[in-house]
Amino acid sequence: MVFGLIVLLSVAPAGAQQRGMRAPPLEQPVLHEIAQDVSAARIRSDISRLVSFGTRHTLSDTRSDTRGIGAARRWMQAQFQQIGRDCRGCLEVVLQSSFVEGETRIPGRAEIVNVLAIQRGQTDPNRYVVISGDIDSRVTDVMDSTSDSPGANDNASGLAAVLEAARVLSRYKFSGSIVYAGLSGEEQGLYGGKIMAGKAREDGWRVEAVLNNDMIGNISGINGVTDNSTARIFSEGTRAVETPEEARWRRFHGGENDSPSRNLARYIDVMADRYIPNLDAMLVFRLDRFGRGGHHRPFNDAGFAAVRVMETNEHYDRQHQDIRVENGVQYGDVLEGVNFEYAAKLTALNAVSLASLAWAPPSPVRVTITGAVSPDTTLSWKRAGRREAPHLAGYKIYWRPTDAAVWTHSRFVGDVETYTLENVVVDNYFFGVASVSQSGFESVVVFPGPEPAAAN
Repeated sequence: MVFGLIVLLSVAPAGAQQRGMRAPPLEQPVLHEIAQDVSAARIRSDISRLVSFGTRHTLSDTRSDTRGIGAARRWMQAQFQQIGRDCRGCLEVVLQSSFVEGETRIPGRAEIVNVLAIQRGQTDPNRYVVISGDIDSRVTDVMDSTSDSPGANDNASGLAAVLEAARVLSRYKFSGSIVYAGLSGEEQGLYGGKIMAGKAREDGWRVEAVLNNDMIGNISGINGVTDNSTARIFSEGTRAVETPEEARWRRFHGGENDSPSRNLARYIDVMADRYIPNLDAMLVFRLDRFGRGGHHRPFNDAGFAAVRVMETNEHYDRQHQDIRVENGVQYGDVLEGVNFEYAAKLTALNAVSLASLAWAPPSPVRVTITGAVSPDTTLSWKRAGRREAPHLAGYKIYWRPTDAAVWTHSRFVGDVETYTLENVVVDNYFFGVASVSQSGFESVVVFPGPEPAAAN
């Protein structure tokens, strides 16, 4: 969004010069380098290889070395292993699996296998940011596991983004951990995401962000629009795990538009404005496309901040279709429908967002707000520990008018746990707090109120 540029304007705290406080830089040159390192040629190669497996249907062949989802999973695992060797063991390659049976789209019994690569953080390894894409594909009949289903855009493009992000970011060391995830079973019922989200909760992962990439390669929509300069970021409003008590708090204090996922989407919007030339992030304030779903939803269902990153203009003749020509119209999700430069642009957006989040200190927790019947607004929070955040510079308060889509004002307030904005009336704005590193990397803004799952 163009308005996302407003967030770059930071208001210095009153008396900052007298106290010798200096705000960290707003822009990080290394993120420009990361964006430029993303290769459209490598993405094209990855998508072509995934298409070559013929079909990646969840119920397709798992034993062949050349066809079916089993071959695709093993190829992806081998790619992660090679990237791990190139970075001298910085990636831990993990398979997650579970059997599903007796479901509408899995009437028999099938093993759902996720392929993950984990890049452990240096100072806060139990804090995770995730990039995901789907391994599986489908044609018109969701139960057809044998027909050719190349899935070039849906979703070899998203999976290629995961691999390319791993290649680029594995060259760096981060404070928090990054997970590169190939998820299975999406078309049959979002099973891979359910498995991973459940495992993350079981293992106590502090998941701060999930960027799910699902169809990031098409620029010509069925609406007749061709556009390579925008991308959509879908995000849920109120949290799926909100309790009745939390809903009551929200009713009286606001927050319908400030879920952790919404503020993650705003963060990605800022990354697009700062670091990705000719790309504007369109913030779509709904869970997903109307009546449809994606693999970020199981993470939302588990209480984590998760968004869907995807192209702006879809072409439905190239989604979930048997490959055919009918009345002169070409149907099918084939390689020719993917714009690799555009896919690289969206991959770069993912990469800089993940890097910035992983280099940032952990998000502030226990954020509270007061200011009723007062000209001033006071926010308080709990400071991050020195072990997890040795590079913490301090905190930044954000605020915006209640009818604004993105943050319009910000103020770096230093390494404190409470701050009062004088003559800023609490009734007229929404507020939030972000952690800031000495190099200027920021966490996602946290809205005052119930804690997101990553903070629990």
